[in-house]
Amino acid sequence: MNPKHLLILGGGTAGTMIAHHMRRNLAAADWKITVLDRDEDHYYQPGFLLYPFGHYRRDQIVKQKRDFMPKGVDFQIAEVEKISPDAHSVSLKGGSTVAYDLLVIATGCRTAPEETEGMLGAEWRKSIFDFYTFDGAAALREKLATWEGGKLVVHVTEMPVKCPVAPLEFAFLAESFFRERGMRERVQITYVTPLTGAFTKPKAAKKLGHLLGDKGIALETDFAVEKIDAEGRKLICYDGREVPFDLLVTTPTNMGSEVIRDSGLGDDLDFVPTHKHTLQSLKYPDVFILGDATNVPASKAGSVAHFESEALSANLLRHIAGQPLVEDFDGHSNCFIESGDGKALLIDFNYEIEPHEGGFPFAFGPMRLLEESRLNHLGKLAFRHVYWQILMKGRPLLGISRIKKAPANA
Repeated sequence: MNPKHLLILGGGTAGTMIAHHMRRNLAAADWKITVLDRDEDHYYQPGFLLYPFGHYRRDQIVKQKRDFMPKGVDFQIAEVEKISPDAHSVSLKGGSTVAYDLLVIATGCRTAPEETEGMLGAEWRKSIFDFYTFDGAAALREKLATWEGGKLVVHVTEMPVKCPVAPLEFAFLAESFFRERGMRERVQITYVTPLTGAFTKPKAAKKLGHLLGDKGIALETDFAVEKIDAEGRKLICYDGREVPFDLLVTTPTNMGSEVIRDSGLGDDLDFVPTHKHTLQSLKYPDVFILGDATNVPASKAGSVAHFESEALSANLLRHIAGQPLVEDFDGHSNCFIESGDGKALLIDFNYEIEPHEGGFPFAFGPMRLLEESRLNHLGKLAFRHVYWQILMKGRPLLGISRIKKAPANA
């Protein structure tokens, strides 16, 4: 009897973690597991934030995806052309088709600068930069090394975005960077956001807003960008407001993978409609979604993918066993927020609970939530090693992970 087929689309953070969870829990004789991805490079995306400021070498944040795949998983480089859930199949560019019994979509999200008038063009990566891609972070690194000052605008186009605190972190790090170089008085920094405050959660927004003020960073809120006047170097809001810049560091619109759009499976931003607690497709029972590809109202961050993968692996086993799914994922997210000067904050929250104060990962600490500290900064730096050695192998984190027990008859 041929084994059944679990197909995972995407070999990034989410896809790699779920591959490890499922290979450990499914007998190879019963289930074949395949991971498809269109390229070989695996990026440690939190490193994109620090790379423009001269931190890290390329080899520290770019590695090979296949090196992190578990034994017994078939990893293939192939570009998916269309997902056909009704036929339980995926069409690849080149004409071949892959059939599946169970599908996990972990295709991530992409930046879409073409969605904003004026963002792409003659000034792209000359006076207008992003850092949400490795190429963008590398170009910005070169620019910052020689920039002599002026109006720096750090801008978020629209939500949701990967790691929603990263643009704030960039503003904090830039302030510290220019001060250390003795040129802070020559740089005017403005943080421009479509939100009503510095962050999505009111408690954290208040704390982070105060930090912006303390560091002399202007805050422009409720800014829905209509277009960028690249030649005139200014952001233009739909309500007529204008923010001039000499150097614009923008976070473009984030959207789901093109294959989601081409398959007709996504919402307006090409994210897949997903049950926010079970991570099952709202339309197709044999399709589950993980990581940035979902439209669940949680942060698009690596920690969320980690918590999702734990909840999803248990639900996949329940689904295989014919058992009801458990509405177990609660939107749990935690992240370090670099605040400059070798310090960072740490926040922990979910769908319902605001970022709170206290100790982390235990009640006694050693880290403190919603407080700046050197230890939190060191935790942020150490996380790169945790990412490569623990998270990518689907291993639990002491005091943080909540591994769910698999059904006995799965």
